[in-house]
Amino acid sequence: MLSEREAAAYCGIPAKRLAISVQPVVMPGGAKLYDMHDCDAWLDGLKGGGIAADDDIIGKLG
Repeated sequence: MLSEREAAAYCGIPAKRLAISVQPVVMPGGAKLYDMHDCDAWLDGLKGGGIAADDDIIGKLG
């Protein structure tokens, strides 16, 4: 789990954009933290279409 500042630095974007792009997890006590896996999923989605469906992957394998 990353703080807003850490997650923004990890994603290479300003902190104010991070809150729009990745949903924070509200912890007991109210702290908002960012899951690194959620950050990775958002970044992967920027690469061009996100994760392919299983059938697409199997089709590419032949």
